Amino acid sequence: MTTWQKTDWRSKPRIQMPTYTDAAALNAAESRLSGYPPLVFAGEVRRLKSQLAAASRGEAFLLQGGDCAESFAEFSADGIRDTFKVMLQMAMVLTYGAKVPVVKVGRMAGQMAKPRSADTETVDGVELPSYRGDIINGFDFDEASRVPDPERMLQAYTQAAATLNLLRAFSTGGYADVHQVHQWTLGFTSGDEASKYREIANRISDTLDFMQAAGMTPERNHELQTVDFYTSHEALLLEYEEALCRLDSTSGKWLAGSGHMVWIGDRTRQPDGAHVEFCKGVQNPIGLKCGPSMTSGHLKSLMASLNPNNEEGRLTLIARFGAGQVGDHLPRLIKAVEEEGAKVLWTCDAMHGNTIKSTTGYKTRPFDSVLREVREFFGIHKAEGTVPGGVHFEMTGADVTECTGGVRAVTDEDLSDRYHTACDPRLNASQSLELAFLVAEELSDRRETLNAAKAG
Repeated sequence: MTTWQKTDWRSKPRIQMPTYTDAAALNAAESRLSGYPPLVFAGEVRRLKSQLAAASRGEAFLLQGGDCAESFAEFSADGIRDTFKVMLQMAMVLTYGAKVPVVKVGRMAGQMAKPRSADTETVDGVELPSYRGDIINGFDFDEASRVPDPERMLQAYTQAAATLNLLRAFSTGGYADVHQVHQWTLGFTSGDEASKYREIANRISDTLDFMQAAGMTPERNHELQTVDFYTSHEALLLEYEEALCRLDSTSGKWLAGSGHMVWIGDRTRQPDGAHVEFCKGVQNPIGLKCGPSMTSGHLKSLMASLNPNNEEGRLTLIARFGAGQVGDHLPRLIKAVEEEGAKVLWTCDAMHGNTIKSTTGYKTRPFDSVLREVREFFGIHKAEGTVPGGVHFEMTGADVTECTGGVRAVTDEDLSDRYHTACDPRLNASQSLELAFLVAEELSDRRETLNAAKAG
């Protein structure tokens, strides 16, 4: 039996990756990255895997969210703080609904490469290479910007390291105090348009008041002031991933040092492809996007390759079909998992299958479609007797207007006001928190179903 090496992907078919024209510059960038410290550590990764294993059994719930693609130009401490803040609010509401811990994983500190539907794009008769994320090339539509530049990997590393540094400070420095987080949420429900969520917010207030009366205060319980917060991204640019891959001296296993969790996209999940080859060899939790074209045979092959020891918490299947299509695809994939006796965590990406072009020409995602797909996902798992273990959203803490709908009623005409994304439309802070309240209702129903199954 041959031993996996982090360079093995280079002998496999590669897609959705740039062709660097300057080999010397690429080698120099990879060499420098290889000498940098890893961004995450094996102990953190093992802790996340354990928490994801609990989510797969219904004993926790995964909230994964953040930017479509992190930008060099938009990078700021305020932006990181605002997204972190909204995720904490969402997690508190979801925890109340599920009555289990919520595992918080950001699409942050590494989500800088994007797959594209075409290698080139044409504007006013000019054809240039497609923008593939700031880690690869520039967004500006000119020839110099669109040339893949390996030096961008070094800037991406620096930005990821700074992001992680701030996230760790927020997670442990008191910013995550449960009482402060809930005060932010009460601010959301104070408006007339969000009044229908006030009852749940008031119940959370009563719970916190009881805890304080019982002596469970932040001063006495450090856990009430701190949270575990993990990072994740699509492992798309494999030169970057390989350069940050490290051998863990404790376990003797390879670690993808670029983020706690990495995932394989729906476009790059070929069983014999480079991306699957790289991800199968690292010990990190792996996500696998499952779109409408995923066949039962392919899924079985990928589960065997990515999780040969059938380890709990290792493999998260991220369903992304589109509202109205979940019933056409999810049941057969659940059946494939059950036939193999595979241990997986099922989560719902309700964003990528619901992208449309608005009447005003902007790419958008209707809030109602996102919610419908989540509800279909929960409904099918209930019918199949399996565990809906998490949700996955593209979102931001900023007050953008990119997705339509929600209590603030963003319309097609509003999209031009604050449409800032470089790639796909994101839920804004208000829409994200509203979605958490609505998912909490589904989780309450899930809790009753799981309790009934245990009693039976």
